Amino acid sequence: MNVKDALKMRKSIRSFLPKEIEKEKLETIFEYARFTPSGVNMQPWEVAIVSGKTKNSLQEAILKAFNTGIKPNMDYNYYPLTWSQPYKSRRKETGLLMYKTLDISREDKEKQADQWRANYRAFDAPTVLLFFMDKELERGSFLDYGMFLQSIMLLAQEQGLATCPQAALAEYPDIIRKELNIEDNKIVVAAIAIGYENSEALINSYKTPRIEKESFIKYFS
Repeated sequence: MNVKDALKMRKSIRSFLPKEIEKEKLETIFEYARFTPSGVNMQPWEVAIVSGKTKNSLQEAILKAFNTGIKPNMDYNYYPLTWSQPYKSRRKETGLLMYKTLDISREDKEKQADQWRANYRAFDAPTVLLFFMDKELERGSFLDYGMFLQSIMLLAQEQGLATCPQAALAEYPDIIRKELNIEDNKIVVAAIAIGYENSEALINSYKTPRIEKESFIKYFS
């Protein structure tokens, strides 16, 4: 598989088979992801590979918080506080496409909430990767981390694995730090659900569109 194919084929998977990932595949992913570049070679990444009883305990704690009305409290603002165009329209389009695929109406708030809860179960993937970095680090390290996450997802694609990058699983960082015994000086950056795609699941037929390259590039000479 070449890079072009991996980029085009990769999509966010929201339903996984109950099949464990071979440890060798995870080892291969991180053996090569470690070559991701970073500013002055800081390599700010720290990864928790969570599965089994630990994953169940973690997701139950997060779901309990969500179901009892505890508000998310991310370590940083992932999304803008005020949405402007074209981002507001793209966000709306993405949500509407997913709900249309699942035949969930705009008025059916309970089904929408159930679908959102699936985020906190990492869409029932057998494994979830959680990413941390020191709180003292600055925005440049988030750029480094973006490259690292992309490396992991493309390597997973090569290994025949499916992924879904998740900001939602970083919404309850205090719970994550407590459940995994992570130091308080660590930011919960994001998560990736990883496993084998359930190709028969309706939701996995949904794929978000991409804007054409002509709309975001300019040539200067």
